[in-house]
Amino acid sequence: MVVISSAELRNNMKKYLDIAKHEKVVIQRGRNETFVLVAQNNAAEEDLSRAITVDEVLARVREGLNEMFERKEGHHIA
Repeated sequence: MVVISSAELRNNMKKYLDIAKHEKVVIQRGRNETFVLVAQNNAAEEDLSRAITVDEVLARVREGLNEMFERKEGHHIA
């Protein structure tokens, strides 16, 4: 990961676009704004690595519902 200022990006755009093909480029603009530059194919791979299956989503929803019902009524959802 490379961290640069917005001015550095502006002055060396090609360099950082080339770097972003292989790693994240973090751009700091002022004190309160941060952006991440990544190549589109890398972004898609990263999203997939964080993805969960539908079965995992359903299990988490059931778990949350069970917790809610247990607190209120002492019931379980199958």
